[in-house]
Amino acid sequence: MKLTKMDCTLNEKDTLQDLLESEKQLMEIYTTALYEGSNKSVRKSFSTNLLGVAESQYCIFTQMQSRGYYEPKPAVKAMLDEANETYKKQKKQLKAN
Repeated sequence: MKLTKMDCTLNEKDTLQDLLESEKQLMEIYTTALYEGSNKSVRKSFSTNLLGVAESQYCIFTQMQSRGYYEPKPAVKAMLDEANETYKKQKKQLKAN
């Protein structure tokens, strides 16, 4: 079966989703690089790049949200409280060890 150009074309939603995922991956890479940076100038460069990627990611997110492509779930207080308690328990265990 031969694919046509239409078979290989991303629609707007898929394109924005792909861009968003790419920006998230870049943020992970720059975060890791920042942790492992060996001197201040390298760490500063990674930090600057991380902030730039974070801004791009947010712009893509707002475009997706305004078009109805991305609807984040509202934060439920009970879920936040549960996560906070879990974190506190883990922190206490780490201090005990």
